[in-house]
Formats: sequence, structure tokens, C-alpha cells
Amino acid sequence: MEFVALMAALMSIVALSIDALLPALPEIGTSLGVTNTNDNQLLITMIFLGLGFGQLIFGPLSDSFGRKPIVYIGFAVFVIATIICVSTNNFEMMIFGRILQGVGLSSPRTLSIAIVRDSYSGNYMAKILSIVVMVFILVPVIAPTLGQFLLNFYNWESIFYVNLIFGVLVMFWFWQRQPETLAIEKRIRFSPRLFIDGTKEFLKYKNSIAFTFVSGFITGSFMVYLSTSQQIFEQQYDLADKFPYIFASLAIAVGFATFLNSRLVVKYGMMRIAYIATIAYAIISILYVLLFWSSGNPSITVLISFFALQFFAIGFLFGNLRALAMQPIGHIAGIGAAINGFVSTVMAVPIANYIGSFVKDSVLPLFIGFSIFGFLSLLIFLRLKVSKT
Repeated sequence: MEFVALMAALMSIVALSIDALLPALPEIGTSLGVTNTNDNQLLITMIFLGLGFGQLIFGPLSDSFGRKPIVYIGFAVFVIATIICVSTNNFEMMIFGRILQGVGLSSPRTLSIAIVRDSYSGNYMAKILSIVVMVFILVPVIAPTLGQFLLNFYNWESIFYVNLIFGVLVMFWFWQRQPETLAIEKRIRFSPRLFIDGTKEFLKYKNSIAFTFVSGFITGSFMVYLSTSQQIFEQQYDLADKFPYIFASLAIAVGFATFLNSRLVVKYGMMRIAYIATIAYAIISILYVLLFWSSGNPSITVLISFFALQFFAIGFLFGNLRALAMQPIGHIAGIGAAINGFVSTVMAVPIANYIGSFVKDSVLPLFIGFSIFGFLSLLIFLRLKVSKT
């Protein structure tokens, strides 16, 4: 379905901006004079900060002016930010450019979800989102390998240029083939109180609030992996040459789970599947912590096995959590997607930065983070189930 592929492509600009850069983190750090290798993680986590805040701007505006014009404005911001990233010799300015990239990319990322919500609802919406995520997962599968290829034959700046070219092609496709999904009669009149009123409306729906927090917990703990994976596999395990392939294989675990979810969610329901996946997410990470609390890193085979199981559970969560949060708020889909994305991302960034600071010579802190936030997510599910009885 072209619609699914196009929505996945809009989200994929974000994934390419993050994952293709992973093999280049040490080289960028060296080029910009970074002395503490842990600081390289900021090149990953700070783009998420921009993604979080940008949604607060573009989501509400899209409810007033339509989805398509706001997507174009966001992409224009991304173009400016990319120029900053490739032209600076200063690490702090690079971080600013990455934050600004996130602000710009928050528009296609958030509004792709709003467009899906404009078009579908219920478990079928969860099915569509799962298929979108499944296609979107193909980018993390190939992005680090692409980044390594460009690094081998060109330089780290070329990664930014290729991402920009990909974005331009997606924008052209979007302009040509995607109709506006927010009818004029359904638009909210723009006013300075637009976001305040939308927030008040969002806060009326406890399920939207609850699943936004769960998204923040899961995204935050997963973001630790994204920002530290290069350190783990290249420095702790000395597998620099194999890093792109390991990263790709683990992304496939997420993609396979989202594929299964797209086949099962209409039959079993997004709430039930997300609940079971959260239980699995917590149990797998707690088991790792119990087994390797005092024994150092396990073999690479064991580590990859645990990561694969963990990410298989995540594959059943990403699409369903967004769908559960968005289901009651279709009438404010733009603002709703913005608040959901903002809160979950702003929660995730400090979680990732804090836990990531402990991932130096052991993977254990990463799984401790998985355990804590998996358990907290499970508590929220249990609270919702109790309140319904």
C-alpha cells in the first residue's frame, strides 16, 4: 500500500538521521576535538530533544493549517540544520545543529501519525501503524552499513548529505501523491490559546496520559541502546567491523515483531498485546540483571540473544502504545500526537543521558534501565486494568 510506504518514509528520515551516524561518532568526535568519548552520545540523544520540543510547535499548527504545509515547513528547518552540522568545526554548534535537525524532523515524524489517525481508528489503526513501523524498521537495518560505507569512501559529512537527498526525494513523493487528510471544516481556528486548549482536552483522557508515560519509559530505555551501541560493540567487545551487521540483525528482531503485530492486533486487540509485551520486556531484562549482576559482560552470543528478545518485545509495543494513546483523541490528532511525542521524548532524553553515563565497561547498566522502566510500565498497565474493574 503506497500510503503505508509513504508514512514509513516520512518517519524514516528521522531514523536515517540517527542510525546512519552511529559508525561515525568516534570520527566526528575526533574531528571536533571531543576528549570524553561518552560525550559522543549527545550527537544521538540531543536530536531527540529537538524532536520532543518541535512537536509542540508543528502539531498544534497542523490542526489549524492542515498537515501538508506544516510538513514542508519542518523539512525546511531540517535543511538549515543540516547545513549547520556539516559546516561547523565546533562540537557545541554541532549539538545545536542536531537539536535543530530534531525540531525540523519532528514535523514529518509527528504528522505522519496524525495523518494515520485522520484516516483510520481502533485496532485497524494499530494494524496500519504496525505496518508503517515494520517498513520504517528497514532503515535501521541498512543505515549503519550505509554510514560505514560512506565513512570508508568519503567522510562523515557525506552521511548528512545523503540523508538530505533522501529527505528531498521523500518530500517530492509526499507532495505529488499524498492528499491533505484534515478537511477544512475539521480544522481548529488558530489562536494563541490553541495549545493550551488542546492540552486541557488531552488531559481529559487518562488512557492517553497513561500510554504516553509508558511510551516515554520504553523509548527512554531503548534510546540508551541507540546512544551506547557503538561504544558497546566497538569498545567493550572490539567488534568495530561487525557493528553495522549486529545492529541490523537486532533491528530485524523489532521488524519481525511489528510484522507479527500487524497480523495479530485486529484479532487480539492492541491493549492485550501491548500488556503481554510489557510483561515480557520487564522479565527479559530482570533475568539478565540476575544472571550477570556480578560476573561482567557475557559472551557476544548471549548478549545479542538477550538484546534480540528485548527488542522483539519492543516491536509489539511501539505501534500499539502510540495507537492506544491516540485512539480517544482523534478530534485533536495534531495536538494529541504532539503532546504524546513531546512528553515521551522529553522523558526519554534524560533517562538515556543518565543511564548512558554508566555504560562504560559493562552492559549491565543498560539492562538495569530496561528492568526499571519495564517494571514501571507494567505498573501503569496494572493500574489501568484495576481502574476498569
